[in-house]
Amino acid sequence: MHAVASDRVFAGSIPPFYERYLVPLIFAPYAVELASRVAQRAPARVLEIAAGTGVVTRQLAEVLPATATIVATDLNPPMLDHAAALGTCRPVEWRQADAQQLPFADATFDAVVCQFGAMFFPDKARAFAEAKRVLRPGGAFVFNVWDHIGHNEFADVVTAALAEVFPDDPPRFLARVPHGYHDTAAIADDLARGGFARPPAFTTVAARSRADTPELPAIAYCQGTPLRNEIESRDPARLAEATAAAAAALARCFGTGAVDGRIQAHVVVVEP
Repeated sequence: MHAVASDRVFAGSIPPFYERYLVPLIFAPYAVELASRVAQRAPARVLEIAAGTGVVTRQLAEVLPATATIVATDLNPPMLDHAAALGTCRPVEWRQADAQQLPFADATFDAVVCQFGAMFFPDKARAFAEAKRVLRPGGAFVFNVWDHIGHNEFADVVTAALAEVFPDDPPRFLARVPHGYHDTAAIADDLARGGFARPPAFTTVAARSRADTPELPAIAYCQGTPLRNEIESRDPARLAEATAAAAAALARCFGTGAVDGRIQAHVVVVEP
């Protein structure tokens, strides 16, 4: 599956929809898990890349020592602006930055953390090399990626539903990008090409995705991710129709009331 230009664009109405619907649906549980792993290392200075609307940033601010410095970055200024507007319980430095060309000196951070961002890097080995470059000796790169879409039920159902709405050109963003970088051997190879000599440690973490109605995950995926860009590129007038089709498919699979689906991700920890 080939990347398209809209895969990395989180702008317009996507940031508020992302924060309101997608963060509680799938990101919040993993933010707690990832921040806890970082806190166990007691870092003095932490860099977050691909911070999005700041779900991990807020968690890091809660669990890291008050003396720890947090720098949170994202490629997309609208996402970073939304994160900064939501705020954190203590000061955080917000910086727009491309993970493939970080604007920081060598050996600046004790930990680099990234939640569900590595899948979006066009040149993953280059981004990993940048993470390694800014790490101090003894530091760690801690990140997670989604497992195969087949292990993530809501995303799988939404993707199948949209293939029925657009049979001639199915939107495949969810399978192509968020769930397209799940092969641990490929991840390990990219880390090695990025200069990490030590083997990474992988942990597969399953969780549950819950919502009060099937409409909520439909909105989350169809309107709170770049999947929206794919839908609107086919026909901007059919966004509501596509969202309704996704909601109907979720209702058929999980019921018309509260819905509960499996989600699964790989957590990766690697030292320089």
